[in-house]
Amino acid sequence: MASRAQPTVLGEWWRTVDRLTLAAVGALMLGGIVLCLAASPPVATRIGLDPFHFVNRQVLFLIPAALVLIATSFLSPHEIRRVALVVFAVSLMLTALTPYFGAEIKGARRWLVILGVNIQASEFLKPAFVILIAWLFGESAKRPEMPTNSIALGLLVAVIALLVLQPDFGQTMLIALVWGALFYMAGMRLVWVIGLAGAAGAGLIAAFFTVPHVAQRINRFLDPASGDTFNIDIATESFIRGGWFGRGPGEGTIKRVLPEGHTDFVFAVAAEEFGSVLCLILVALFALIVIRALVKAMASDDQFIRFATAGLAMLFGMQSAINMAVNLHLMPAKGMTLPFISYGGSSLISLAYGMGMLVALTRERPRAKLASVNGLTASPA
Repeated sequence: MASRAQPTVLGEWWRTVDRLTLAAVGALMLGGIVLCLAASPPVATRIGLDPFHFVNRQVLFLIPAALVLIATSFLSPHEIRRVALVVFAVSLMLTALTPYFGAEIKGARRWLVILGVNIQASEFLKPAFVILIAWLFGESAKRPEMPTNSIALGLLVAVIALLVLQPDFGQTMLIALVWGALFYMAGMRLVWVIGLAGAAGAGLIAAFFTVPHVAQRINRFLDPASGDTFNIDIATESFIRGGWFGRGPGEGTIKRVLPEGHTDFVFAVAAEEFGSVLCLILVALFALIVIRALVKAMASDDQFIRFATAGLAMLFGMQSAINMAVNLHLMPAKGMTLPFISYGGSSLISLAYGMGMLVALTRERPRAKLASVNGLTASPA
């Protein structure tokens, strides 16, 4: 029989984990099932599938996602870095292969079919990339003689180059924003941040003049009369139709005509059927996770934990904000999922991996134990 003086691994995990963040993530996962049930049947019927095809698959994806989240949350910071290095290397290789062997959908190659399963490798690349960048920026403060910042910049250029080849400018922008924020947090001079922002702006201008679909999306956003804005118009109208409390489950109509009602525009479906109140609840859950993570990041004395926690929180928060802003026609369409709410196996499992690392990094650890789990040894007094 276990003694209370020697708690079990599970008991120690439960005592130190941020249970409020876990509850918020669990609520989003369950909300994703409900909204997939509301939004996906018309889409499945329209393409000749069983009405509950996407719902069944989302529930199926939820099982490994939950296991990944819980298993990852047990890791120490040292183990998180090691796993992230492996995940990053594999994801980078698969992302490099995607433009050449991936299935082309709407002019982009972002998915590889492996053993009959569609995998978007760039989704797994994002959280692992954040961990490695946080590691490098953390080391730069302790070992200024090492070229960690140059390595971090090289990784950014490599990842962006692979994403542009697909092309996937939404993920490119997201990764660049998180990298820039961590770069600034690491104490780099403002002139470098401004210079990198200028380079990013130049890249966006180049994409506007060289990639037709990027120019079309920006032009349609700035001047709706310049092209077809049916999806965005219907999505924004759903907030008016739904009002505060919605038309009721199953009573929405926009999901019958929106091609991506279960993915990119699930927030709009939620607004019509369940109202702005539910949308505000979703916003509150996203904000709760991000704010709690940032507060814990700022309270940490460990540079790696501070950067990694803040980076994962910003990655999660920015992706959420971009999807909701697109649904509200506050920015051009990006084709980005709403975390844990939109349908998608790669997105769901990669988000669970990222949240698992976030939960692991924000667990309460005594200073002495924190030093040991980071692979450090205290010097004798």
